[in-house]
Parts: sequence; C-alpha cells; structure tokens
Amino acid sequence: MTIHPLVSPWGRFGLYSFFLDAPEPAIVDTGIASSPADGMAPALEALGRSIADVRWILLTHGHVDHVGGAHALWELTGRRAEVVISEADAHLLRSRRTHVQQYVDVRSQYLSDPEGVERQTAMAADAISGEMEPSVLVRGGETLSLGGDVTVSVHALPGHTAGSVAYVVDGQDDVFVGDAVQVHGAANGFPGYEDPRSYRASLEHLRDAVRPQHLYLGHPYRTAGGVPYGVELDREQAQRALQESLDVEARVADAASRYLRDGLQETGSAHSPFARVAEELGYDKDPRLEPSPFFTTLHGYRVQFETEELRGHG
Repeated sequence: MTIHPLVSPWGRFGLYSFFLDAPEPAIVDTGIASSPADGMAPALEALGRSIADVRWILLTHGHVDHVGGAHALWELTGRRAEVVISEADAHLLRSRRTHVQQYVDVRSQYLSDPEGVERQTAMAADAISGEMEPSVLVRGGETLSLGGDVTVSVHALPGHTAGSVAYVVDGQDDVFVGDAVQVHGAANGFPGYEDPRSYRASLEHLRDAVRPQHLYLGHPYRTAGGVPYGVELDREQAQRALQESLDVEARVADAASRYLRDGLQETGSAHSPFARVAEELGYDKDPRLEPSPFFTTLHGYRVQFETEELRGHG
C-alpha cells in the first residue's frame, strides 16, 4: 500500500497529512479548515485520485492543526468517510470552545495577554471547519479494516495530549504518530507535551514494542542542532528520533524537578516563572509565540511535582 504525504501551510508551520492508498482510502490528520480544499484535493487530483474516494479520516489527536479540517474533509467525501479519534480527545472535535478552554486552563496562567482569550476564540473559529461527532471512538487496541487485506492497528500514545494515538499499518509497520514524538520540538524549538510521565512511557512503547519500519510525523521536528528530521523516517532514523526524544525529556525533567523544589519564581523574563529551567536548557526562543509548548510542558511537570508533593504529605 502506497503512502503519500500531503502538505499545506499555516503560519510558521507546515501541516502534514498522509494519504493511505488502500482499497478504502484513508487520510491521517486533516490540517486546518482550508487544508482539504486548498491542499489535499489538488494533491490527490495530481495522483489521479479524488478526495471523494476517501473512506477513512484517522485523527492522531485533537489539536487544531490536526482536526481543524476534519469537518470540511468529511463534507468533501460526501459525508461517507468514517471519522476516527480517541475517546479522550473527542471533545476537541465536538467543540471549538474546548480549545479556548485549554488555553484558559494552562497557558493563560503564564502568558500576560489581556486579549489572549479573544485571540484564541478567533483562531478556533477560523481554523476549525466545523464541530462534529466522530463516527468511531478508539482507546488503543482496536483494528480497523481499510478493505481487502489492509488493516490498521491503533496504539494509545498519551502524553502530547491525553488521547494521542498511533495508527500502524499491519504487515508494513508504517506508523503514524501525529505529534507524539517531539524530539527537540518544531518551529518553537521546545518539545510540547501535557503529561510528562505518559509521554515518556509512550516513547518507550514506540521504541521497544512497536519498532516502526517507517515513522510518519506531524511536523518536521528538529535535532539538537535545529536540523529538521523530516516527516518520513526510516527504521534507523525512527529509532534515533525516539531515543533523542527520550533523552530530551530526561534533561527537561531533571531541570524542572530541581527548580520546582525551590518554588516558582516570578521574574521579568518572558519564560517566567520557569526562567531558570529555560536558562539551564539554553532555551532562548520567545515562548509567547503560540502555540507555546514551553509553558504547556513545564506546566505538566508542575502538576506532576505538586501531585507527588501532596501524596508525600498525605
């Protein structure tokens, strides 16, 4: 079965989807609202295929740049495609407001932006093509049939989001992970994940159990030198990216745990209250540029640390 990357632009980012040319064709991830008509349809026509042929829409997780085009793509298939997402991220497909609430619950604590909520609301309205109910909910462990003898196994990969999943083409070991493998991050230069412990466990699962023959990433994540890996990795590159992601997480965890023990410190730095972590890690990029993986990730360590502290005093 042939796999074709489909790319569409969005600000500083390239948004990647993948076309699985199966008997029942599938697209993994959907970019934003404009991506299906402006990017996917012309790319498929160039391949001699039609977007109306698509019978499966497989969503790796619920972030805007992966589900924003889902409703528009579903419409272009004549509403015939099955829309698949994890149970834990389905609320992000059902409601634009939940994306704004994620900002309110986490990043707004650290970003002093009086217009932040308004900005996030406008972004969600523009980037998400429509609220919708998924047709298939998964948790991990399911097998989806794409017609003929083509099947796809679902693996739970929580961490980047609670409901991140991988889709593995059985027999080919082609693995689509969305943003579950962050290495050193993408354009913002910092890895983004909500739950550090789950993120690490998911990386270990991919490295030790799944062992991809080919690994397909949601963005061109970077090496330590800032060089993009690309989005299609062979077995050797995949193992290297997975191990490097684990090494990066270990360094971030070490710095975060030591400084969190000293308590949060408000400073004039844009990285406040985690400025000492940024300084130790050599992270000097602007964390106010959205999406802000720096604050999302450090908040995850803060929650983990405070939870462990409560248990220790319980």
